[in-house]
Amino acid sequence: MPAVSFQNVSKTYRGGQVKALDGVSFDIAQGEFFGLLGPNGAGKTSLISILAGLSQASGGRVEVLGHDVVGDYAAARRALGIVPQELVFDPFFSVRESLKIQSGYFGVRNNEAWIDELLHELGLSDKANANMRQLSGGMKRRVLVAQALVHRPPVIVLDEPTAGVDVELRQTLWQFIARLNREGHTVLLTTHYLEEAEALCGRLAMLKQGRIVALDRTSDLLRGRAATMLRFKTDDTLPAELQAQARVTGRIVQIKAHDASDVEALLAVLRAAQCRVEDLEIGRADLEDVFLEIMQGEPAQQGVTA
Repeated sequence: MPAVSFQNVSKTYRGGQVKALDGVSFDIAQGEFFGLLGPNGAGKTSLISILAGLSQASGGRVEVLGHDVVGDYAAARRALGIVPQELVFDPFFSVRESLKIQSGYFGVRNNEAWIDELLHELGLSDKANANMRQLSGGMKRRVLVAQALVHRPPVIVLDEPTAGVDVELRQTLWQFIARLNREGHTVLLTTHYLEEAEALCGRLAMLKQGRIVALDRTSDLLRGRAATMLRFKTDDTLPAELQAQARVTGRIVQIKAHDASDVEALLAVLRAAQCRVEDLEIGRADLEDVFLEIMQGEPAQQGVTA
């Protein structure tokens, strides 16, 4: 039995004029660390909202550990712990009180030991008695994670959990979530930080315009599409023949090269244009390169499986 199953899920808005999801189907196995990627507007939030019971699919079926999220919603929601993108909190309670109340929502009693462990693992012990209004944005984000985990759900959904947070929280969060995954919890992650997805997720699905365009093990996606990449820094303008194929981030330039002769040809073009380069590297493409290649490729197709 899969931990999560999306079966031909569709979602339309405005009387069917806007199609956010179009026949999305894939399963997430129990114990997986699974990544769901896609540009803004691809349908990730719609899919997570349907999974969480916050929105109803226009068609198809979603199950959590065999429980239909509509027909057996109580059991499905007990099996889920969801960290939302938005910072949502009750301003009238302390951190500890918020976690105790959240435990009560799921009928969990005598949960103090686990609450103490969550506070410790997420660096919140010294904020346990602070009012939620007194916390910084990063601390509020930690509390949201704790609330999602307070009833020990077998399936954890992290929707952009590290958006706008500091490096310390990212490291703390991923160490703890990786531990829970090793202990058997299933994790579904959506993120725009592709280096996180590459490091953490054993398998990935990529959404584009409401359809699955890639679904495979992370290592196979990288191996199947990755090419050699020429990386360097420059303050000069790239030659016109390289601008269209280059990915530029500030001073950092990355250009795909299929083999050594391609590298030599690219360097010759740079020399001829008197483009000064620093910190020249030759390496393999990363997940960001693969993601951009897929998103800029052919239009989304139905029926992608792995």
